[in-house]
Amino acid sequence: MDPIIDVRDLTKVFSVQRKAGRVRRRREAVTAVAGIDLQIERGSMVGYIGPNGAGKSTTIKMLTGILVPSSGHVRVDGFEPSRQRTRLAARIGVVFGQRSQLWWDLPLRDSFDLLRHVYRVPADRHAALLGRLAEALELGPLLDVPVRQLSLGQRMRGEMVAALLHDPSLLLLDEPTIGLDVVSKEAVREFLVEVNRELGTTVLLTTHDLSDVERLCERLLIIDHGRLIEDSTVAGITDRYGTDRTLVVDLAESRPPLEVIGAVVTQVEGPRQWLRFRRDEVTASELLTRVTALAEVRDLSVEEPDIEGIVRQIYAR
Repeated sequence: MDPIIDVRDLTKVFSVQRKAGRVRRRREAVTAVAGIDLQIERGSMVGYIGPNGAGKSTTIKMLTGILVPSSGHVRVDGFEPSRQRTRLAARIGVVFGQRSQLWWDLPLRDSFDLLRHVYRVPADRHAALLGRLAEALELGPLLDVPVRQLSLGQRMRGEMVAALLHDPSLLLLDEPTIGLDVVSKEAVREFLVEVNRELGTTVLLTTHDLSDVERLCERLLIIDHGRLIEDSTVAGITDRYGTDRTLVVDLAESRPPLEVIGAVVTQVEGPRQWLRFRRDEVTASELLTRVTALAEVRDLSVEEPDIEGIVRQIYAR
């Protein structure tokens, strides 16, 4: 099948004014997105991350038609976003973590009903989908509560339902779990997995919370200074950059840091020691054999590199 998102050499340049003296100003071109190429297959869940100012939100706004590209080719579900924005709106759902599409003083139910008319969804289809989504996100008791009285987590669950009530092919999420507590985050994540699996909705997720990416996405796109610097599976990026592992050993008694070939002790707390090693140089079992030759081991564990640390390394490079 054709990809639901097809982007080639996508570029966005902004003209900004800079100070050139006490009074004078000069115009300067700032490139926010610099020639991105990517294709996203239907039914996939993809993470799109980068540091602040890297070009993530600019890309999302071009995919939705809010911004017009300076150059390049972009198609979303067969439409050119900036030229066919109204038709595209019926095929996509968007959730911005810091913006709302719900009416503040109206109950959730009324907001959802207004959106039904906006998207011209038949009443029976709307009722069936609303019942299904509200049940999945446990919103039933909240449907008659005004939006302003909802907690942040409840409101975000309402935003998710609002974005999906017209059964879009693509769901674009920009920081959907920002500010949420642990319970609310997990509820949103489980819901997205279900939506992707049950409805076949493609999900493109931008976030600074890399646990979202690790929990939801198989594929990870990393953008920096407007350029796509990584496009791989999460497992592939972990294999390529996450070369350091840590063997944590609980010794029978406290002792100075062990001197073991192939590892460096990075931390000591009583009888517990953390030994960092490169997996391409030594295996955990080989290292354990060397440790047990020096001291009695009561317990052990192996810590794999976390995605946040790996992405931090990529940014630093």
